[in-house]
Amino acid sequence: MDIAQLLTELVAKGVADVFIITGRPLSYKKGTTIEPFNDKVLSPQDTEDLITQIYTLADTRSMGEVRDNGDDDFSFAIKGVSRFRVNAYKQRGSLAAVIRVVAFSLPDPASLHIPEAVMQLADLRRGLALITGPAGSGKTTTLACLIARINNTRNAHVITLENPIEFLHRHGKSLISQREVSIDTQSYAKALRAALRESPDVILIGELRDPETISIALTAAETGHLVFSTLHTVGAVNTVDRLVDSFRAEQQAQVRMQLSMVLQSVVSQQLLPALDGTMVPAFEIMHSTPAIRNLIREGRTHQMSAVINTSAAEDMVSMDTSLLALYKAGQISQQEMVIHALAPETILKQAEL
Repeated sequence: MDIAQLLTELVAKGVADVFIITGRPLSYKKGTTIEPFNDKVLSPQDTEDLITQIYTLADTRSMGEVRDNGDDDFSFAIKGVSRFRVNAYKQRGSLAAVIRVVAFSLPDPASLHIPEAVMQLADLRRGLALITGPAGSGKTTTLACLIARINNTRNAHVITLENPIEFLHRHGKSLISQREVSIDTQSYAKALRAALRESPDVILIGELRDPETISIALTAAETGHLVFSTLHTVGAVNTVDRLVDSFRAEQQAQVRMQLSMVLQSVVSQQLLPALDGTMVPAFEIMHSTPAIRNLIREGRTHQMSAVINTSAAEDMVSMDTSLLALYKAGQISQQEMVIHALAPETILKQAEL
Protein backbone atom coordinates (compact mmCIF):
# COMPACT_ATOMS: atom_id res chain seq x y z
CA MET A 1 0.00 0.00 0.00
CA ASP A 2 1.49 3.31 -1.11
CA ILE A 3 0.86 5.88 1.62
CA ALA A 4 1.32 8.92 -0.65
CA GLN A 5 -1.29 7.65 -3.11
CA LEU A 6 -3.62 6.69 -0.28
CA LEU A 7 -3.38 10.12 1.35
CA THR A 8 -3.98 11.78 -2.01
CA GLU A 9 -7.23 9.81 -2.38
CA LEU A 10 -8.34 10.63 1.16
CA VAL A 11 -7.64 14.35 0.80
CA ALA A 12 -9.82 14.31 -2.33
CA LYS A 13 -12.61 12.80 -0.18
CA GLY A 14 -12.35 15.72 2.26
CA VAL A 15 -11.28 13.71 5.32
CA ALA A 16 -9.97 15.35 8.49
CA ASP A 17 -7.97 12.52 10.12
CA VAL A 18 -6.44 9.20 9.06
CA PHE A 19 -5.93 6.32 11.54
CA ILE A 20 -3.26 3.62 11.14
CA ILE A 21 -3.76 1.11 13.96
CA THR A 22 -3.06 -2.62 14.11
CA GLY A 23 -6.10 -4.90 14.18
CA ARG A 24 -8.41 -2.63 12.18
CA PRO A 25 -8.53 -1.50 8.55
CA LEU A 26 -6.93 1.83 7.78
CA SER A 27 -9.66 4.32 8.75
CA TYR A 28 -10.51 7.97 8.32
CA LYS A 29 -12.70 10.58 9.99
CA LYS A 30 -14.99 12.79 7.96
CA GLY A 31 -17.21 15.05 10.05
CA THR A 32 -17.77 13.12 13.28
CA THR A 33 -17.79 9.61 11.78
CA ILE A 34 -14.85 7.17 11.58
CA GLU A 35 -15.05 4.81 8.60
CA PRO A 36 -12.76 2.06 7.21
CA PHE A 37 -10.95 2.81 3.95
CA ASN A 38 -11.24 -0.84 2.86
CA ASP A 39 -11.68 -4.32 4.36
CA LYS A 40 -8.00 -5.15 4.89
CA VAL A 41 -7.19 -5.51 8.59
CA LEU A 42 -3.75 -4.06 9.31
CA SER A 43 -1.11 -6.33 10.82
CA PRO A 44 1.79 -5.01 12.94
CA GLN A 45 3.99 -5.33 9.86
CA ASP A 46 1.49 -3.35 7.77
CA THR A 47 1.45 -0.46 10.23
CA GLU A 48 5.26 -0.58 10.46
CA ASP A 49 5.52 -0.36 6.66
CA LEU A 50 3.02 2.51 6.35
CA ILE A 51 4.58 4.54 9.13
CA THR A 52 8.07 3.95 7.71
CA GLN A 53 6.79 5.40 4.43
CA ILE A 54 5.46 8.44 6.30
CA TYR A 55 8.86 9.07 7.87
CA THR A 56 10.42 8.75 4.42
CA LEU A 57 8.06 11.47 3.14
CA ALA A 58 9.10 13.63 6.11
CA ASP A 59 12.72 13.32 5.06
CA THR A 60 14.09 15.42 7.94
CA ARG A 61 12.61 13.09 10.56
CA SER A 62 14.10 9.98 12.19
CA MET A 63 12.04 7.11 13.61
CA GLY A 64 14.35 7.06 16.60
CA GLU A 65 12.01 9.31 18.63
CA VAL A 66 8.96 7.03 18.36
CA ARG A 67 11.02 3.84 18.74
CA ASP A 68 12.91 5.09 21.80
CA ASN A 69 10.26 7.20 23.56
CA GLY A 70 6.95 5.77 22.36
CA ASP A 71 5.51 8.78 20.55
CA ASP A 72 6.47 11.54 18.13
CA ASP A 73 4.85 14.67 16.65
CA PHE A 74 5.89 16.02 13.26
CA SER A 75 4.54 17.33 9.97
CA PHE A 76 5.20 16.80 6.27
CA ALA A 77 3.74 17.73 2.91
CA ILE A 78 2.87 16.03 -0.37
CA LYS A 79 3.39 18.51 -3.19
CA GLY A 80 0.13 19.58 -4.77
CA VAL A 81 -1.95 17.62 -2.25
CA SER A 82 -1.78 18.90 1.33
CA ARG A 83 0.24 19.24 4.49
CA PHE A 84 -0.17 16.66 7.24
CA ARG A 85 0.37 16.68 11.01
CA VAL A 86 1.35 13.29 12.41
CA ASN A 87 1.36 11.76 15.85
CA ALA A 88 3.12 8.41 15.68
CA TYR A 89 3.01 6.22 18.78
CA LYS A 90 3.35 2.71 20.14
CA GLN A 91 0.34 0.69 21.27
CA ARG A 92 0.35 -2.96 22.31
CA GLY A 93 3.94 -3.17 21.14
CA SER A 94 3.23 -2.11 17.55
CA LEU A 95 3.46 1.24 15.79
CA ALA A 96 0.36 3.37 15.15
CA ALA A 97 -0.30 6.86 13.82
CA VAL A 98 -3.00 9.48 13.52
CA ILE A 99 -2.59 11.90 10.60
CA ARG A 100 -4.37 15.27 10.53
CA VAL A 101 -4.94 16.82 7.10
CA VAL A 102 -3.84 20.47 7.01
CA ALA A 103 -4.61 22.56 3.92
CA PHE A 104 -1.79 24.36 2.11
CA SER A 105 -3.87 27.53 1.96
CA LEU A 106 -4.45 29.54 5.10
CA PRO A 107 -8.00 29.25 6.44
CA ASP A 108 -10.64 31.91 5.85
CA PRO A 109 -12.01 33.07 9.23
CA ALA A 110 -15.43 33.98 7.81
CA SER A 111 -15.99 30.52 6.32
CA LEU A 112 -14.97 28.99 9.67
CA HIS A 113 -17.46 31.23 11.55
CA ILE A 114 -14.73 32.87 13.64
CA PRO A 115 -16.31 36.05 15.08
CA GLU A 116 -14.82 39.46 14.34
CA ALA A 117 -14.50 39.96 18.12
CA VAL A 118 -11.94 37.12 18.07
CA MET A 119 -10.15 38.33 14.95
CA GLN A 120 -9.72 41.77 16.54
CA LEU A 121 -7.14 40.23 18.87
CA ALA A 122 -4.75 40.70 15.93
CA ASP A 123 -5.00 44.46 16.57
CA LEU A 124 -3.48 44.17 20.05
CA ARG A 125 0.03 45.56 20.45
CA ARG A 126 1.12 43.96 23.73
CA GLY A 127 0.04 41.53 26.43
CA LEU A 128 -1.09 37.91 26.49
CA ALA A 129 -4.01 36.52 24.48
CA LEU A 130 -5.00 32.87 24.93
CA ILE A 131 -6.95 30.57 22.63
CA THR A 132 -8.22 27.61 24.64
CA GLY A 133 -10.34 24.51 24.17
CA PRO A 134 -10.16 20.72 24.04
CA ALA A 135 -8.02 18.86 21.51
CA GLY A 136 -9.44 19.11 18.01
CA SER A 137 -11.44 22.27 18.71
CA GLY A 138 -9.63 24.41 16.12
CA LYS A 139 -7.25 26.38 18.34
CA THR A 140 -4.36 26.11 15.88
CA THR A 141 -6.61 27.20 13.02
CA THR A 142 -7.80 30.28 14.93
CA LEU A 143 -4.20 31.22 15.73
CA ALA A 144 -3.26 30.80 12.07
CA CYS A 145 -6.05 33.22 11.11
CA LEU A 146 -4.80 35.76 13.65
CA ILE A 147 -1.19 35.53 12.43
CA ALA A 148 -2.39 35.85 8.83
CA ARG A 149 -4.29 39.04 9.69
CA ILE A 150 -1.23 40.51 11.40
CA ASN A 151 0.89 39.52 8.39
CA ASN A 152 -1.55 41.27 6.05
CA THR A 153 -2.00 44.46 8.06
CA ARG A 154 1.12 45.19 10.14
CA ASN A 155 4.83 45.77 9.70
CA ALA A 156 6.15 43.48 12.44
CA HIS A 157 8.46 40.57 13.22
CA VAL A 158 6.36 37.53 14.15
CA ILE A 159 8.04 34.50 15.72
CA THR A 160 6.05 31.28 16.01
CA LEU A 161 7.17 28.36 18.20
CA GLU A 162 5.26 25.24 17.20
CA ASN A 163 5.32 21.47 17.61
CA PRO A 164 4.82 20.66 14.80
CA ILE A 165 4.43 23.50 12.29
CA GLU A 166 1.05 23.11 10.58
CA PHE A 167 0.20 26.23 8.59
CA LEU A 168 2.98 27.86 6.61
CA HIS A 169 3.02 31.67 6.52
CA ARG A 170 4.77 33.51 3.69
CA HIS A 171 6.29 36.90 4.45
CA GLY A 172 3.76 39.67 3.84
CA LYS A 173 3.79 43.08 5.47
CA SER A 174 5.42 41.26 8.39
CA LEU A 175 8.52 39.10 8.67
CA ILE A 176 7.52 35.60 9.82
CA SER A 177 9.98 33.29 11.59
CA GLN A 178 8.50 29.81 12.18
CA ARG A 179 10.45 27.49 14.49
CA GLU A 180 9.59 23.84 15.10
CA VAL A 181 10.36 22.34 18.50
CA SER A 182 12.79 19.38 18.27
CA ILE A 183 13.91 20.38 14.76
CA ASP A 184 14.79 24.08 15.03
CA THR A 185 15.04 24.24 18.83
CA GLN A 186 15.11 21.89 21.82
CA SER A 187 12.06 23.11 23.75
CA TYR A 188 9.41 25.81 24.00
CA ALA A 189 11.16 27.36 27.00
CA LYS A 190 14.57 27.50 25.30
CA ALA A 191 13.10 28.91 22.08
CA LEU A 192 11.00 31.47 23.98
CA ARG A 193 14.00 32.66 25.97
CA ALA A 194 15.94 33.07 22.71
CA ALA A 195 13.00 34.81 21.03
CA LEU A 196 13.28 37.71 23.47
CA ARG A 197 16.69 38.46 21.88
CA GLU A 198 15.37 38.22 18.32
CA SER A 199 13.52 41.56 18.19
CA PRO A 200 10.00 40.14 18.05
CA ASP A 201 6.82 42.19 18.01
CA VAL A 202 4.54 39.14 18.16
CA ILE A 203 5.33 35.71 19.63
CA LEU A 204 3.12 32.66 19.13
CA ILE A 205 3.73 29.76 21.53
CA GLY A 206 2.08 26.52 20.43
CA GLU A 207 1.13 25.55 23.99
CA LEU A 208 1.80 26.69 27.56
CA ARG A 209 2.88 23.31 28.89
CA ASP A 210 4.88 23.97 32.05
CA PRO A 211 5.61 26.63 34.68
CA GLU A 212 8.90 27.63 33.03
CA THR A 213 7.25 28.35 29.67
CA ILE A 214 4.33 30.16 31.35
CA SER A 215 6.72 32.30 33.41
CA ILE A 216 8.77 33.36 30.36
CA ALA A 217 5.56 34.06 28.40
CA LEU A 218 4.30 36.35 31.19
CA THR A 219 7.64 38.16 31.22
CA ALA A 220 7.55 38.58 27.43
CA ALA A 221 4.05 40.05 27.68
CA GLU A 222 5.19 42.35 30.51
CA THR A 223 8.06 43.71 28.44
CA GLY A 224 5.87 45.00 25.62
CA HIS A 225 5.47 42.00 23.31
CA LEU A 226 2.19 40.56 22.05
CA VAL A 227 2.08 36.88 23.01
CA PHE A 228 -0.43 34.34 21.71
CA SER A 229 -0.71 30.82 23.06
CA THR A 230 -3.08 27.93 23.81
CA LEU A 231 -4.25 25.82 26.73
CA HIS A 232 -6.39 22.68 26.80
CA THR A 233 -9.08 24.27 28.96
CA VAL A 234 -12.73 25.17 28.41
CA GLY A 235 -13.81 28.56 29.74
CA ALA A 236 -11.91 31.62 30.93
CA VAL A 237 -12.30 30.69 34.60
CA ASN A 238 -10.71 27.27 34.10
CA THR A 239 -7.95 28.86 32.01
CA VAL A 240 -6.91 31.37 34.66
CA ASP A 241 -7.09 28.73 37.40
CA ARG A 242 -4.96 26.31 35.34
CA LEU A 243 -2.26 28.92 34.79
CA VAL A 244 -2.10 29.88 38.47
CA ASP A 245 -2.29 26.28 39.72
CA SER A 246 0.71 25.34 37.55
CA PHE A 247 2.90 27.10 40.11
CA ARG A 248 3.78 26.26 43.71
CA ALA A 249 1.53 27.76 46.38
CA GLU A 250 4.09 30.35 47.46
CA GLN A 251 4.39 31.62 43.86
CA GLN A 252 0.71 31.89 43.06
CA ALA A 253 0.05 35.37 44.44
CA GLN A 254 2.84 36.79 42.26
CA VAL A 255 1.53 34.91 39.20
CA ARG A 256 -1.99 36.26 39.78
CA MET A 257 -0.55 39.78 39.96
CA GLN A 258 1.42 39.31 36.72
CA LEU A 259 -1.55 37.73 34.97
CA SER A 260 -3.89 40.52 36.03
CA MET A 261 -1.57 43.05 34.40
CA VAL A 262 -0.72 41.28 31.11
CA LEU A 263 -3.74 39.12 30.22
CA GLN A 264 -5.68 40.82 27.44
CA SER A 265 -8.21 38.20 26.37
CA VAL A 266 -9.17 34.56 26.69
CA VAL A 267 -11.04 32.91 23.84
CA SER A 268 -12.36 29.43 24.57
CA GLN A 269 -13.74 27.40 21.69
CA GLN A 270 -15.46 24.07 21.11
CA LEU A 271 -16.25 22.39 17.79
CA LEU A 272 -19.68 20.75 17.60
CA PRO A 273 -21.45 18.55 15.04
CA ALA A 274 -24.13 20.63 13.34
CA LEU A 275 -27.54 19.36 12.25
CA ASP A 276 -26.53 19.73 8.58
CA GLY A 277 -23.62 17.29 9.00
CA THR A 278 -20.87 19.90 9.18
CA MET A 279 -19.00 21.16 12.24
CA VAL A 280 -19.75 24.50 13.87
CA PRO A 281 -17.73 26.36 16.54
CA ALA A 282 -18.96 27.88 19.79
CA PHE A 283 -16.87 30.64 21.36
CA GLU A 284 -16.53 32.12 24.81
CA ILE A 285 -14.82 35.52 24.71
CA MET A 286 -13.46 37.30 27.78
CA HIS A 287 -11.56 40.60 27.70
CA SER A 288 -9.61 41.90 30.66
CA THR A 289 -11.63 44.84 31.88
CA PRO A 290 -10.70 46.50 35.21
CA ALA A 291 -13.29 44.28 36.93
CA ILE A 292 -11.78 41.10 35.45
CA ARG A 293 -8.24 42.19 36.34
CA ASN A 294 -9.31 42.83 39.92
CA LEU A 295 -10.91 39.38 40.23
CA ILE A 296 -7.77 37.69 38.87
CA ARG A 297 -5.52 39.65 41.23
CA GLU A 298 -7.66 38.82 44.27
CA GLY A 299 -8.12 35.13 43.34
CA ARG A 300 -11.89 35.47 42.94
CA THR A 301 -11.98 33.82 39.53
CA HIS A 302 -15.30 32.09 40.30
CA GLN A 303 -16.95 35.51 39.91
CA MET A 304 -15.57 36.06 36.40
CA SER A 305 -18.46 34.20 34.74
CA ALA A 306 -20.95 36.73 36.11
CA VAL A 307 -18.89 39.59 34.67
CA ILE A 308 -18.70 37.87 31.25
CA ASN A 309 -22.48 37.32 31.26
CA THR A 310 -23.18 41.01 31.88
CA SER A 311 -20.56 42.45 29.51
CA ALA A 312 -22.05 41.89 26.07
CA ALA A 313 -21.51 45.60 25.32
CA GLU A 314 -17.77 44.95 25.59
CA ASP A 315 -17.87 42.05 23.08
CA MET A 316 -17.84 39.40 25.79
CA VAL A 317 -19.91 36.24 25.55
CA SER A 318 -20.07 33.13 27.73
CA MET A 319 -19.72 29.62 26.35
CA ASP A 320 -23.27 28.69 27.34
CA THR A 321 -24.69 31.83 25.71
CA SER A 322 -22.86 30.91 22.51
CA LEU A 323 -24.19 27.34 22.65
CA LEU A 324 -27.73 28.54 23.34
CA ALA A 325 -27.57 30.88 20.33
CA LEU A 326 -26.47 27.99 18.07
CA TYR A 327 -29.34 25.85 19.36
CA LYS A 328 -31.97 28.57 18.93
CA ALA A 329 -30.66 29.23 15.41
CA GLY A 330 -31.32 25.57 14.55
CA GLN A 331 -27.65 24.77 13.98
CA ILE A 332 -27.10 22.20 16.74
CA SER A 333 -29.29 19.75 18.62
CA GLN A 334 -30.38 20.22 22.21
CA GLN A 335 -28.32 17.16 23.16
CA GLU A 336 -25.11 18.67 21.76
CA MET A 337 -25.86 21.97 23.48
CA VAL A 338 -26.22 20.24 26.85
CA ILE A 339 -23.18 17.97 26.38
CA HIS A 340 -20.90 20.95 25.74
CA ALA A 341 -22.45 23.37 28.25
CA LEU A 342 -20.59 24.45 31.37
CA ALA A 343 -23.90 24.63 33.30
CA PRO A 344 -26.17 21.99 31.67
CA GLU A 345 -29.19 22.41 33.97
CA THR A 346 -29.22 26.19 33.61
CA ILE A 347 -28.90 26.13 29.84
CA LEU A 348 -31.80 23.68 29.57
CA LYS A 349 -34.04 26.06 31.51
CA GLN A 350 -32.95 28.95 29.30
CA ALA A 351 -33.68 26.91 26.16
CA GLU A 352 -37.28 26.43 27.31
CA LEU A 353 -37.95 30.17 27.70
